[in-house]
Amino acid sequence: MPDVRHMVVDSPYDALTLVAVDGVLSRIHMTDQRHRPPEESFGEPDPRPFGEVIRQLDAYFAGALTAFDLPLQLIGTSFQLRVWEQLRRIPYGETRTYGELAEALGNPAASRAVGLANGKNPVSIVVPCHRVIGASGSLTGYGGGLGRKRRLLAFESGRSDTLF
Repeated sequence: MPDVRHMVVDSPYDALTLVAVDGVLSRIHMTDQRHRPPEESFGEPDPRPFGEVIRQLDAYFAGALTAFDLPLQLIGTSFQLRVWEQLRRIPYGETRTYGELAEALGNPAASRAVGLANGKNPVSIVVPCHRVIGASGSLTGYGGGLGRKRRLLAFESGRSDTLF
């Protein structure tokens, strides 16, 4: 049976629930997030697995960190894992479309499947699913809500969130 622990931390984008499985970050949940599992699945409260996660999140929110370097234990299908790896390759302050990600995966017709996998990303912010936009440049769905997505993109680009 895996050892599951969690901790709630404050962020500029509301409280974040960090979840570790066997001491490795596995999920980050936002308040009122789509696909948020029941709290009973978060395990026991315990800050011990999260020291480096919190240090890097604090540095990111302070504008001092542009790429996370954390071990992750992501649970998903092989396709989802490939999509999430592509998300980690989107540079800070940049965006990609679902079609561009599908092309990078070698299957240009898979943009809808990429969107579904993107929506199931269990470690938002660290695996930057907020950097994916629609083909027209419009903001599309985000598990944490479009307002948060807009604010994260504005933060990373150094612009006012009214520009998105």
